[in-house]
Amino acid sequence: MSVARDRPVNEDLLKLGKRVAELAESKDVDGIVITHGTDTLEETAYFLNLVEKTDKPIVVVGSMRPGTAMSADGMLNLYNAVAVASDKQSRGKGVLVTMNDEIQSGRDVSKSVNIKTEAFKSAWGPMGMVVEGKSYWFRLPAKRHTVNSEFDIKQISSLPQVDIAYGYGNVTDTAYKALAQNGAKALIHAGTGNGSVSSRVVPALQELRKNGVQIIRSSHVNQGGFVLRNAEQPDDKNDWVVAHDLNPQKARILAMVAMTKTQDSKELQRIFWEY
Repeated sequence: MSVARDRPVNEDLLKLGKRVAELAESKDVDGIVITHGTDTLEETAYFLNLVEKTDKPIVVVGSMRPGTAMSADGMLNLYNAVAVASDKQSRGKGVLVTMNDEIQSGRDVSKSVNIKTEAFKSAWGPMGMVVEGKSYWFRLPAKRHTVNSEFDIKQISSLPQVDIAYGYGNVTDTAYKALAQNGAKALIHAGTGNGSVSSRVVPALQELRKNGVQIIRSSHVNQGGFVLRNAEQPDDKNDWVVAHDLNPQKARILAMVAMTKTQDSKELQRIFWEY
């Protein structure tokens, strides 16, 4: 199975998710490999990790170099992905990403550099390695996924609009207001450090929350952005949600999926702790 475009819209995610679910139900299918452009590969992997109700291995794979390049990595990455997907030990470990001989969790992995074959990294390390076509495992996923998820792609017909606004020095509230005015049901604040929010932006976010827009604080720290509730901001008082260790793009995926079931901020926070 192949995803041809690097930037899938919500409809593409739903279409892919439903097709994967169909394949997973087939007795002739033991595992599924999805080839994908690398720019949004981590988003697709996390989406599938949330909504696919199967313990069969699902492996998302891409390449950092084209097939015409010296030392192209695509062929070996694909070979490793097939090897992992066909390995019985891969069952029940959630959606996986196999790149650069490493087996990464679809939840944790992120593209951290754009010019190296070891572009995909997790702040918590790889789950395993692929060496000469054999997979070796070193850790298991702790967060809820696939068969243990409360979400099911078969029950999702549409995804709400969730957008991301970036925090930086001297930031204004213009982007936040514009995204909400354009129909965003939730805003991911990609903040500095511990999801910090500038005092120039806080009043606008408080007002947007009063008007029904969910506010979710995340961090744009490249690796290991960990947002603590009520640390930088009084999240309880503001009725905001924190993204835990999810980067902004992963937080957006979870918010979209979670909001197909609930609009309650306390329930959303529970979901962000568990997934």
